[in-house]
Amino acid sequence: MNLRVAATLVVLLLVLGGGAIVYHQQQRSREASNVGTLGRPLLQGLTVADVARVRISAPNATLNLQRSDRGWTIAERAGFPADFGKVRAFLLKAIELKIGQSEPIGDQDRGRLDLVEPGKGAGAGTLLEFLSADGKPLARLLVGKKYFKREPENPDKATGDGRFVMLPDKPGAAYVVSDPLPEASAASDAWIDRTGIKAEKVETMEVRAAGDVHWKIERSGDNAEWKLEGARPGEKLEVTKANAASYSLSLLDLADVAPPSTTAQDAGFDTPSATIAATTLSGLDYRFTLGKLDGANYYVKFTIDGAQAQPREQELARYTLLIDKSKFEDVLKKRSDLLAKKK
Repeated sequence: MNLRVAATLVVLLLVLGGGAIVYHQQQRSREASNVGTLGRPLLQGLTVADVARVRISAPNATLNLQRSDRGWTIAERAGFPADFGKVRAFLLKAIELKIGQSEPIGDQDRGRLDLVEPGKGAGAGTLLEFLSADGKPLARLLVGKKYFKREPENPDKATGDGRFVMLPDKPGAAYVVSDPLPEASAASDAWIDRTGIKAEKVETMEVRAAGDVHWKIERSGDNAEWKLEGARPGEKLEVTKANAASYSLSLLDLADVAPPSTTAQDAGFDTPSATIAATTLSGLDYRFTLGKLDGANYYVKFTIDGAQAQPREQELARYTLLIDKSKFEDVLKKRSDLLAKKK
């Protein structure tokens, strides 16, 4: 090796070595900055006692959860009760969120991660705002795309290992939290108290619907035999089917609540799919009207009359409810389907 070649190699080694040192120093500086935020609370200073309203703004909807003397309610559903346990659990989770990863981002990165505030352009995420009783903002958090340690086959349906988030007042950094935050939803069905109607110990039940669905059953006591009104010679009521139909009225949990602007025509109550009348052994009188289907749910209105009516059911009667059609499968049977098969 001549002196010129040796000198060239020495210069190259010095340049490469210097570059490696600079790169290593940059990495250490970046890691040190990240390490300073790891494990820190994301929403510092937020307490459950201070939060009186949670506003959830998605790209196409907004939902306000409000605390009142009746508990947590949903403003966009005329004060319908929210699930108290779910709201409280969400607030505790928000307070305990820790930073798992921190990266500097620019405008293009924010759009790619869905960390743009709703109404401010493409790539919008979901904005969570925690407010005090006087409307003062206590904390704001923008929730973006799900975070995956390994890319799943279907990211839209996968739960996620965490979530990309951003503090709107610090738009230069994106964070990863270890919780996928499924609560970042402005859909009312994600927050309502699903406790529904429980018409228990039915005494009489009459059903009318299209397609030969018209029948009435009754009994004289809790352990008495069911009888089919107008039974003809040779017809025998299948007791298990009568029990299933009457028991269904005690299991009418809610799927959702319709907006206050929903009209009778919107819900299909002007041309009902079915009507159900039931009385209970305790003296309660129920009247159900089933409107049209909205996906897998019926629009439902009902009335309740009787001295022992529960406050919850009296409150539900004020609203247009959405109940899964499967809850009425045993109720909306044809008369012939209630009869025991002849041997």
